[in-house]
Amino acid sequence: MTQPHNEGTAKAWGHAGAGYDFISFGLSDGLSHAVQRLWPQPGERILDVATGTGWTARLLAQMGADVTAVDIADPLLTAARELSAHLPIDFQHADAEDLPFDDASFDALTSTYGVMFAGDQKQAARELARVLKPGGRMVLTTWLAKPQSYIPAFFGLIGKYAGTPAPDPSPMNWGNTDWLAETLTDDFDYVAEGLTTTLYAPNTDALWDKYIHGFGSMAMVADRIPADSLSAFREEFKDLHAPFDTGRALKIDRDAVMISAIRK
Repeated sequence: MTQPHNEGTAKAWGHAGAGYDFISFGLSDGLSHAVQRLWPQPGERILDVATGTGWTARLLAQMGADVTAVDIADPLLTAARELSAHLPIDFQHADAEDLPFDDASFDALTSTYGVMFAGDQKQAARELARVLKPGGRMVLTTWLAKPQSYIPAFFGLIGKYAGTPAPDPSPMNWGNTDWLAETLTDDFDYVAEGLTTTLYAPNTDALWDKYIHGFGSMAMVADRIPADSLSAFREEFKDLHAPFDTGRALKIDRDAVMISAIRK
């Protein structure tokens, strides 16, 4: 069940439906690095939280894990089930703040750019700890809390045209070393490592087209604002990406964090 304060988030992430799979494709280096870091074993019971269209869950299943994957956005789960029909993954609708599993249910757990968007961050962290067995492994990828870097600027631009305030608390807390220490230390032994992931695209026009049809919150804004505002949005999107133009293509380096943890 989606918590009431997360219903808007669920609608935004699910707005583009299966189109979101391209966004996962653009994040696929970070997703695969998380799976490599976890190194799932055949038969291990693993939970993927905020699975989106199921990229990380499929990578886990392909290594032989027994995978359960959850998300709050039903359109994403529909796409995930269709894209993963060849694999025995159990996809369920669930909120990261209220996971429908018994204590110590899983041998390992992942969340790739997902759980960080839960509204009640401390409760989501408690839920991750609760469902993981003592000695169980957890790997998260999150965005670095660095205001001048690409990802915060990208979300800030969407928020500007959506006319909504920045989320409070910020999802970027999950990339803040002080916040991680305060939040995870009681339940986990963990390390947080810097990670740079890279998105390549032929040009800003191609990237714009994929984002307004695939990135839920951006697609929602594009569907709702008037034509002149959409044109201005597109120009600012181009300006944001101009520094990443190599003359042949866009090469966008994104600052991330990989959190590797053991449940105490």
